[in-house]
Amino acid sequence: MFRSIRDELPDYDYLYFGDNARAPYGSRSFESIHEYTWQSIQWMLDQGCPLVIVACNTSSARALRTIQQIHLPQSYPDRRVLGVIRPTAEVIGDYTHTNHVGVLGTQGTVQSSSYLLEIAKFFPELKVFQQACPLWVPMIEANELEGPGADFIVEKYLKELLDQSADIDCVLLACTHYPLLAPLILEHLPVNIRLISQGQIVAKSLHSYLERHPEMESRISRNGALDCFTTDSAADFEAKGTLFLGAQIQAKQVHL
Repeated sequence: MFRSIRDELPDYDYLYFGDNARAPYGSRSFESIHEYTWQSIQWMLDQGCPLVIVACNTSSARALRTIQQIHLPQSYPDRRVLGVIRPTAEVIGDYTHTNHVGVLGTQGTVQSSSYLLEIAKFFPELKVFQQACPLWVPMIEANELEGPGADFIVEKYLKELLDQSADIDCVLLACTHYPLLAPLILEHLPVNIRLISQGQIVAKSLHSYLERHPEMESRISRNGALDCFTTDSAADFEAKGTLFLGAQIQAKQVHL
């Protein structure tokens, strides 16, 4: 997703933060997800970021609303935090002809019902079918993107999703990790079903947001810089940077 945002808006300065020491969040409790998400956002705000994008669907589903409505007004009233679920919900109806949409996400995202609620606001006629894929993120983090094991696990969750409705004609990858499995997913997805990644959707939504909010856009520096930070091993984060960001990066470790 960050790659899409940077491609869409290459001139801005970016601080990329990964809470790799405590990820994945998908199967954690609501309380832990909220605590970890807010700690990570606070750290970025304390570095001077006027605008934070929560790229994690699980965090967007479980923690974003409380942060926007309670924490920010109390502690950082001049800052903004945006998520990835609403921008996707605003356009998902444009991708379906049958009005049957599939959503593949983490356990936390699915259990929150955030996509069901948000999509209903914009496209009440849509029927949304969800499937949790708890083994996908660990598999991707281990760089197990092919082979019999990956093939079996991908096919298993796709079948469980498609068994819910024969009329699903588009499937949303509601996790920033999942696009890395897209080639394998497409091998098991019927050719009449469209696979949707969020990257370009969120990037274009962010571009629109900045155009509509010049008071925020003017606060963001423009040197094309990228600084990367992680709560885990910087060397490991740099190695995975090529996989996720498509470029060699340098990272620093921070402790929350």
